[in-house]
Amino acid sequence: MKDSIKLSDHFTYKRLLRFTLSPIVMMVFTSIYGVVDGLFVSNFIGKTPFAAINLVMPFVMLTGGIGFMVGTGGTALVSKNLGEGENELARKHFTMMVLFDLLLGAVITVVGVAVMRPVAILFKATPEMMDDCVTYGRIMIAFTPSFMLQTLFHSFCIAAEKPNLGLVATVAAGLTNMALDALFIAVFKWGVVGAAVATGLAQCVGAAIPLVYFMKKGRTQLWFVRTWIKWKVIFKACANGASELLSSISSSIVGMAYNWQLMRFAGENGVAAYGVLMYVNFIFIAMFIGYSVGSAPIIGFNYGAKNRAELKNMLKKSTVILLSAGIVMTVLAELLSPVLAGIFVSYDKALYDMTVGAFRIFSFSFLIAGMNIFISSFFTALNNGAVSAAVSFLRTLVFQLGTVFLIPLIFGLDGIWIAIVAAEVLALAVGFAFLAAKRKKYGY
Repeated sequence: MKDSIKLSDHFTYKRLLRFTLSPIVMMVFTSIYGVVDGLFVSNFIGKTPFAAINLVMPFVMLTGGIGFMVGTGGTALVSKNLGEGENELARKHFTMMVLFDLLLGAVITVVGVAVMRPVAILFKATPEMMDDCVTYGRIMIAFTPSFMLQTLFHSFCIAAEKPNLGLVATVAAGLTNMALDALFIAVFKWGVVGAAVATGLAQCVGAAIPLVYFMKKGRTQLWFVRTWIKWKVIFKACANGASELLSSISSSIVGMAYNWQLMRFAGENGVAAYGVLMYVNFIFIAMFIGYSVGSAPIIGFNYGAKNRAELKNMLKKSTVILLSAGIVMTVLAELLSPVLAGIFVSYDKALYDMTVGAFRIFSFSFLIAGMNIFISSFFTALNNGAVSAAVSFLRTLVFQLGTVFLIPLIFGLDGIWIAIVAAEVLALAVGFAFLAAKRKKYGY
């Protein structure tokens, strides 16, 4: 049984893949049901609403990044507590992170709804796109507490050695979203309102299942206990998980920069093509994120237990797995690019041709993206938030902004797609440099 695998075990390739399979499937499924929104909007409502929701999506996804920040930073702390044998302290820290996540989510909801129209203006929404941008964004932001809680539990279900629980919650949420998308958009004709409400209700389902599960004592090593918020602990966890928040903030800024460049070079079609790429990217990258989320508690546990041999084992095996997966994904993306583009935009030949061409270049980023994601996660699990944040910040913001503004000066529109690949190459060099510099300190 998968749940019989313990964090203290020695991980062979087979055991490691078994343990991380649930979080991988969980993250992929999360991405797929997010993509369903775009699929229904593009095919049942039209190109302009599809471009509109993609324009505000970077801002909406920030809230998920905050959930991942608390989740990954908190999981690293809790896993370390478990590795040190401090189980009761781990439960208090776990409960504390959930309470903080809910409080923060409520604050973000109020602020996000208020600023959505100025955000749409900042993101250069056209008059035709404005109403859809604001409507979709406000409804999605209203569900922020459940979205953040769902992302938080992605990590904690694994730390509790119950990866299947996270998978069940995600599959239930995904099926809910797909069914409601079909009902609200295709049947009721609610437009972008239906897409947003369907996603929000699905997030409630994904958050509620683990929330109820952890309320009962003794089901796993973690359950809710009486505690209070200690801001020093919260700050430590958030600082350690800051790379995930930085990644989301960076993605939002980069998304705005890409959309701005695409509006210059290709107009609304460029934004729509980029939206298709990002939806497919969500699914492919989700596999890497799922593996990193799944392996992080193992690394954190062994760091707390001072088991350097297992840390070395995890780094070696993870490198082989992720680089191999990158090759497979790149080949698949190249072969399937016409099919993937056709699913979203087959109704518009010019947009279809642009999207296929973009795929042909963009797919090479998958070769090394997985390793870059893992390196950042690896240092988070080692409770070294500074290095993790540096790797993530350079990869998702500095390098991408630099390349997206410079490379198109030479290659035009194609330079925008090349920029993503170039940024990943630069990030990999930095990541390997940090791994080499810290190898003696951590003994991996």
